[in-house]
Amino acid sequence: MKYKHLFGPVPSRRLGISLGVDLVPHKVCSLNCIYCEVGRTTNLTIERKEYIPLNDILTELKDYLNNKPELDYITFSGAGEPLLHNGIGKIITFIKENYPQYTLALLTNSTLLYDENVRKEILGIDLLLPSLDAVSKKVFKKLNRPNSKLDNEKIIEGLIKFSKDFSGKIWLEVFIIPGLNDTKEELELLKNAIKKIAPDQVQLNTLDRPGTESWIEPVSKNRMEEIAELLKPLPVEIIAKFQSRNKIRSYHKDVEQQIIETIKRRPCTDKDLSEMLGIHINEINKYLSELLHEGSVTSQQQERGTFFCAK
Repeated sequence: MKYKHLFGPVPSRRLGISLGVDLVPHKVCSLNCIYCEVGRTTNLTIERKEYIPLNDILTELKDYLNNKPELDYITFSGAGEPLLHNGIGKIITFIKENYPQYTLALLTNSTLLYDENVRKEILGIDLLLPSLDAVSKKVFKKLNRPNSKLDNEKIIEGLIKFSKDFSGKIWLEVFIIPGLNDTKEELELLKNAIKKIAPDQVQLNTLDRPGTESWIEPVSKNRMEEIAELLKPLPVEIIAKFQSRNKIRSYHKDVEQQIIETIKRRPCTDKDLSEMLGIHINEINKYLSELLHEGSVTSQQQERGTFFCAK
């Protein structure tokens, strides 16, 4: 079977061998973050519905998991916000009842956790990887560019409530953008909010490869270490790209080579590469990040997006 809604396993520094489950089309999201590596949001919404037929997703999962693959995680992630799919609770139940040997993770921007029904639907997962980049409304709007109906205070309250009811692990990601959420004031607000959420781990990240807006710069390693110190005694770690992912078991050199050979012929965007190679855009971006880090690929911002070229 050719899978439309499963991708990977991807080489994930945090999750090892991770099978991705994409529940919404590119790019349906409740935020339009300035740093997003999969591009601008084209459907900025908080409407929950069956964006992809539930049975299609369950059929693919059954076909893939019946082969008993070796996986560290099955991860709900992809090219948009997974919680927008109103069938996620049924998918979680399906996997837990039929393939209980697998560990479930969910990557979310946290925006729908204000909804009690959403919180209940996802209690069956093992690991939540939510994000919280800003507390003040001004920075939240500038950095995350949310759907107009979202209220950041309610989002944070939803995270706090979920944390109290959830028996699994929570690794909270904070994406640092210079000049926006790295000020003393914003970091203090974040620290106070995170104390109330009480995650098992706080993970600091910064730009890995070109984001939605070309003016964004990554934070230096030294500055990230300063921010980590400021957030202590919270359990903080830096997950930004200061280490390679090419030693992860799910990293495939043949995928890397396919990307290089393709962009040798002509520069491509990540979306171009995804369509040409038949590889999910999230997976493409993992490899592009590694190739940029190694210096074997360069990027250039153009009107249609970020184009990647082989050196």
